[in-house]
Amino acid sequence: MTTKRKTTPSPEGLRQLETLRQAVGKTLEKKRRLGQYSVTWQDGKPVVKGEDAPGANDNAH
Repeated sequence: MTTKRKTTPSPEGLRQLETLRQAVGKTLEKKRRLGQYSVTWQDGKPVVKGEDAPGANDNAH
């Protein structure tokens, strides 16, 4: 069985993707302003950022 794969999203798919990107950007900015940590994905691994991130103050005694 062969399936045909689209390499580019439809116009509706592109609009949805842009909406999601904007929502995530706004949420991350809000968390940053509130001093909350965030978890993102980078190079195939989760990355925790922020002053109150778990483990951020492990060495601060």
